[in-house]
Amino acid sequence: MFAVFKNARKAAFSALLGISALSLAACNPVALGNGPSINTSKPVKVALLVPKGSPQSGDSVLAQSLENSARLAIADLQGVQIDLTIYDTAGDPARAASVATEAVNGGAQIILGPVYAEAANAAGIAAAKRGVNVLSFSNTPSIAGGNVFILGSTFDNSARRLANFAKRQGKNSFVIASGTNAAGQAGEAAVRRAAAQAGVTVTGSIGYELSQQGVINAIPQIRDASAQSDVLFLTATTAGALPLLTQLLPEAGVKPGDIQFVGLTRWDIPAQTLALPGVQGGWFTLPDPARATRFRDRYASVYGSSPHAIGGLAYDGIAAIGALVGAGNSNALTAAALTQGAGFQGTGGIFRLRPDGTNDRGLAVATIKEQKVVVIDAAPSSFSGAGF
Repeated sequence: MFAVFKNARKAAFSALLGISALSLAACNPVALGNGPSINTSKPVKVALLVPKGSPQSGDSVLAQSLENSARLAIADLQGVQIDLTIYDTAGDPARAASVATEAVNGGAQIILGPVYAEAANAAGIAAAKRGVNVLSFSNTPSIAGGNVFILGSTFDNSARRLANFAKRQGKNSFVIASGTNAAGQAGEAAVRRAAAQAGVTVTGSIGYELSQQGVINAIPQIRDASAQSDVLFLTATTAGALPLLTQLLPEAGVKPGDIQFVGLTRWDIPAQTLALPGVQGGWFTLPDPARATRFRDRYASVYGSSPHAIGGLAYDGIAAIGALVGAGNSNALTAAALTQGAGFQGTGGIFRLRPDGTNDRGLAVATIKEQKVVVIDAAPSSFSGAGF
């Protein structure tokens, strides 16, 4: 969803301290690293950068959902005051840099957002001049590092979870089918990293052009490579090649009953995907269903509509900030505090920010049975749980 953009930054920092958001309980932070010193008895100044004013369809809805979610989190905090100021980036990097500068000059102690990678990168550069950390809603690892952290779930999150789960189920060899575009290549790389970490062999990788003919042409190669593997790992999205792949592969003799289909992306959205014959029995990841449902219901009860798909990231960011500040340490917004190992409880389960600026998210593993989503391995409740 978010564009790829890379800018070199200094290496990020090591971390300590555990907290819980949503329940908003926190341990005592141990302070080290980069970031402002704050007075926790006073309101914490948080700048929220949203893509309002963008010409891109849907950005106004996204911007409002992020703001609503942040305000919902503020209402849930106990004993912590947040002074939230909203800045519109119009989805533009130059505008993001300008408002980030305006925010830190106005006393912002941490920045939440923006959404898109280029804008987050630009905001991070501007905020770094004042030693302010940025919790972006992007899911693009290439912008992470230094004072920029990404909250969006990444391919690596899903790939690690699925590779470890597959290994525990006795699956020791993967073949990967991925598009030749940037997203497909990033997905393939994530699966390869996860397989190596889990001790699983990648026996082959088949690329296909993102066209009907491109997918058709790749089917014989995928079929032949699948004969040597336990798992067929598909990086395709439901809006892309997944429907065609899951139709043509079984017709070519690559059946879910003979090899385990595994998806890097969500197979339950949109709901009509559940009716595809080829996805039945496949594995994919999703956020902790109970927590995700709880957040959606709470949001709907307050605002009368459902949150945007990534709207909950703003809640996660505020809840984490609030829990860290609530522990009473003046170094609560440093890199060391933000990247503590025990992590936070968010709207979709546990998450933590990594020293390299990326994140870990605790995900459930699900399958599709009789056109219904069934969780087959629950999301971990801590970072000593499954997949970590």
